Amino acid sequence: MAARSLILMAGFLLPAAAQAQSEAVLRDYFEGRTVKVKLAMPGTEDGIDVYPGTPKPLDYPRHASRLKEYGTAIKTGTDALVTKVKVKSKLIEFQLDGGGYGTMGDETSSSVSVSDAPKTKREQNLEGQLKRETDPAQRRAIKEELDDLKAERERENARNRASVADAQESKKANIRQRRLEGGSRFNIRYREGVPSTALTPESVKAALEAYLEFPEAQAQTDAAAPQPFGGAGAPPAPGSGLPSKGMLQADVDQMLGMPAKSTDRAEGKLKVTTRVYPTKAGKVSAEFVEGVLIRYTITSD
Repeated sequence: MAARSLILMAGFLLPAAAQAQSEAVLRDYFEGRTVKVKLAMPGTEDGIDVYPGTPKPLDYPRHASRLKEYGTAIKTGTDALVTKVKVKSKLIEFQLDGGGYGTMGDETSSSVSVSDAPKTKREQNLEGQLKRETDPAQRRAIKEELDDLKAERERENARNRASVADAQESKKANIRQRRLEGGSRFNIRYREGVPSTALTPESVKAALEAYLEFPEAQAQTDAAAPQPFGGAGAPPAPGSGLPSKGMLQADVDQMLGMPAKSTDRAEGKLKVTTRVYPTKAGKVSAEFVEGVLIRYTITSD
């Protein structure tokens, strides 16, 4: 019986030990490295959810919603530091530049509370005196003084509410700024739990290669590919490159130049914008949801 208990205990402990070992391998490999971001990342610890091996690994409308709500913490084309890799039961967290604002210890509420000004001792005494007073003239005088004291208390409450409103706006601005400085993350999610095959650097890079540029892969690409449009070191001119999904509309405009045509349509509750760009590669028709590129096609002129 004791032997069977030990075997059962070992069965529970071995997967956890293997997971911890794999997490250590991933942390040693990735943490401290710099990657280039291929799409805008929201300023929240919710980050970007990626489901490898599924028809739509990234839900772009949800991604656009988070960008709109929390702002862009890491812009397309910028370098970011891998600050933490953490393996959980159903996901691998891949944190960049701090992992996103909103983790434990981060202030996320902009509310500021204030209580109403209390009645003064004089006001309380007058209320008691009014209950006992029977003389009409005296009662009228007491009521007038009570009205003055109440009016002063209401003015103080109004001043306090104005101060609270200012404090809340300042707090909102501070939180939003800290969100833009707090980094973001990818959550590589597996609905049935993280498989052992996913716990390698190669698998993590494969899951994120559409959204991140890893330095060693870029070095190989640069060495093998011819220099585009104007030679090494030349900045790309408008229309000289192609966008990638997840880019912001402003970044696509900067890359391809201003569009020849732009139209809007509604898909359910979403606003979809189609912008057509004449480029050297052909006519690029790009679709944006809430300012985020979700797809594009290229046709010859």
